[in-house]
Amino acid sequence: MSTTLGPPTDNRPDQRFHAAEADCQWVGARWFTYPGSARRGGLVTVPGIETEALRPHAEDAFAEELRALAAADDRPRPERWRMSPWAVATYLLGGTLSDGTVITPKYVGPRRIVEVAVTTLATDRALLLLGVPGTAKTWVSEHLAAAVSGDSTLLVQGTAGTPEEAIRYGWNYARLLAHGPSREALVPSPVMRAMAEGRTARVEELTRVPADVQDTLITILSEKTLPIPELGQEVQAVRGFNLIATANDRDRGVNELSSALRRRFNTVVLPLPATAAAEVDIVARRVDQIGRSLDLPAGPEGLDEIRRVVTVFRELRDGVTADGRTKLKSPSGTLSTAEAISVVTGGLALAAHFGDGVLRAGDVAAGILGAVVRDPAADLLVWQEYLEAVVRERDGWKDFYRACREVSV
Repeated sequence: MSTTLGPPTDNRPDQRFHAAEADCQWVGARWFTYPGSARRGGLVTVPGIETEALRPHAEDAFAEELRALAAADDRPRPERWRMSPWAVATYLLGGTLSDGTVITPKYVGPRRIVEVAVTTLATDRALLLLGVPGTAKTWVSEHLAAAVSGDSTLLVQGTAGTPEEAIRYGWNYARLLAHGPSREALVPSPVMRAMAEGRTARVEELTRVPADVQDTLITILSEKTLPIPELGQEVQAVRGFNLIATANDRDRGVNELSSALRRRFNTVVLPLPATAAAEVDIVARRVDQIGRSLDLPAGPEGLDEIRRVVTVFRELRDGVTADGRTKLKSPSGTLSTAEAISVVTGGLALAAHFGDGVLRAGDVAAGILGAVVRDPAADLLVWQEYLEAVVRERDGWKDFYRACREVSV
């Protein structure tokens, strides 16, 4: 048996740990070493315990597809890219290679959006993925980084409390106090490492980062340099470096981007799925992937409930029924595709553990109620009006109406 372990939670070098009776050490900037251990899929396996990552990184989950694409790719590649821009776009959008290898689509949407995003990364412009919640911004950024650099883990998660050190660098304070400022005492941020190694860094929820911290990116993106004034040095980005940021244009977050910073990005807006069929396809694909990773049953009968969930979300989101005949009030939530995936996945878990394994209306009703009713006063009224005016009168939806009424009381 073996165990899979990641880096220390605080990213400090030279920390020592004890796990599975093996001495462990943080080495370089990234990986552990253990007696008898081996690197596998970007992680380290240790004899002693058998585990699997609950959610593997994109470069690990789709390693076979990435290898097949790289082997079949004979087009020009930008320096330090794992494959050509054409192959990166194929990896995201799906296709069949000349040797018959099927590349599954990671993103279902307009091809031109993906092409513009990939092309941006091949220039000196950073990429900003903008859209409402649930439009796969994080998903696309992860897969772009995995295809371009083979590493999607150089990530800064933006929050209202994100410090400047998360984007620039920090210090190992034990070494700093013992020996003073030095490169050995410096702890590089994911962005700094990406600059030095010619890789792709990611910043999630950039608009949630405080404005003064956001602006630390200006010099990095314009001059491709990160000064280290404490040492009188700087880190210059090598060819291959770029940055992908995501931002939410519905919930504006804590701070808007300054005009100076926004100019450093090429902005690509990820839209909601254009049609109900496209959204059903997206939800079905992701639910199948998540369900297989959680060992949940997948039955063809579940597709009917997925269509219902998507229909409800789209109608309430758009403020009109699918046939255009009835105007509706919209709730305060976004009712995104990601939320639909969550509702269906939760329903599958209910069906698997407390039902007969077949996804039914009663399995998704509570999840839909939780997604729609965010404001207990206003949203509950919107939901009840929708149930009585639309769902109750819709042919073939009587079981869905009853299930929703039971959880709404």
